[in-house]
Amino acid sequence: MSNTQTLSNTETDSLNNSYFIKACRGEPVKKIPIWLMRQAGRYLPEYQKVRKGVTFLELCRSPELATEATVSAQERLNVDAAIIFSDILVPLVPMGLDLDFHEQKGPVISNPIRLPNDLERLSFDKITDKCPFLFEAIKQTRKRLQNHIPLIGFAGAPFTLASYMIEGKSSKNFIATKILMHDYPEAWHTLMTHLSDVLITYLNKQIEAGCQAVQLFDSWVGQCCRNTFLEKVAPYTKKIISGLTKNVPVIYFGTHTSHLIDDMITCGETVIGIDTQTDIAKVMSKYKGNIAFQGNFDPILLFASKKTIIETTTNLLNNVGHIPGYIFNLGHGILPETPVDHVLTLIDTINDWSASHL
Repeated sequence: MSNTQTLSNTETDSLNNSYFIKACRGEPVKKIPIWLMRQAGRYLPEYQKVRKGVTFLELCRSPELATEATVSAQERLNVDAAIIFSDILVPLVPMGLDLDFHEQKGPVISNPIRLPNDLERLSFDKITDKCPFLFEAIKQTRKRLQNHIPLIGFAGAPFTLASYMIEGKSSKNFIATKILMHDYPEAWHTLMTHLSDVLITYLNKQIEAGCQAVQLFDSWVGQCCRNTFLEKVAPYTKKIISGLTKNVPVIYFGTHTSHLIDDMITCGETVIGIDTQTDIAKVMSKYKGNIAFQGNFDPILLFASKKTIIETTTNLLNNVGHIPGYIFNLGHGILPETPVDHVLTLIDTINDWSASHL
């Protein structure tokens, strides 16, 4: 680990031999490692308690509150890794974008970029120096987590960040993004290059602060056709991954990416995150031994009966659980209304399966 200078040899050994890190390396494990995207979220009473009286951005900017949200979720669920509480859009604020989070609308940027000249009002200089709260939260969280629980850092991948910067909010069609991408290729290249450089430093500083792995969230990359991905997205993703601290696992995840998985796997990540719509068994059969895999339980099924949760989880594990290098996760994040006891049923089912099959 790159941050071993801050950890004892015993702590480092414990983390290196954790179920999650071993699975990232493609090694056999005696228990399927589990963590869940948005595991520290609105569905948890512990999160609601931490969130009370502060805005979402205030929560992200408070090392103490972010630490509490991260650790309390890991402890409540008893999962095999924690992910630092933050948001992929946090580094956009010091770039000069006016970001707010609305309970119903989600993130909204009031001054999006639409034309090449708009790039001139952005700053990409020393962005990480303007996010000290994140790295302090990582340091505090690492101290509070048990020695065998890895901490995952993360960032939005450049395409997804650029989409938010251009659209100003979530989008169904990404019209403005595709106009800038195709009508103004030089501006697109400039933006993606700046974002890539920022993200390399941003993620490496998370690793330096105490993260044992990082995930690149490319939530909207499935909106690209294959040729667009190869020409206008993949080179920047590859640049980021190649620039990160060596021997630290990197997870690359996107949604609606069935048509891109073969090309995403060539970007250099350690683990490929598989969304709900993709046949994970087919992908794992094709690439086992070359890369590790994460996913792809449908988070909507957590609203179904516990019987259904047990059956569908067991079916997924029967298909892929015996293949080394598998990490259980969802095909996207937990939804806010998800019943906590259903999440606990999911986790119990995975652990019971591991005990009887591994």
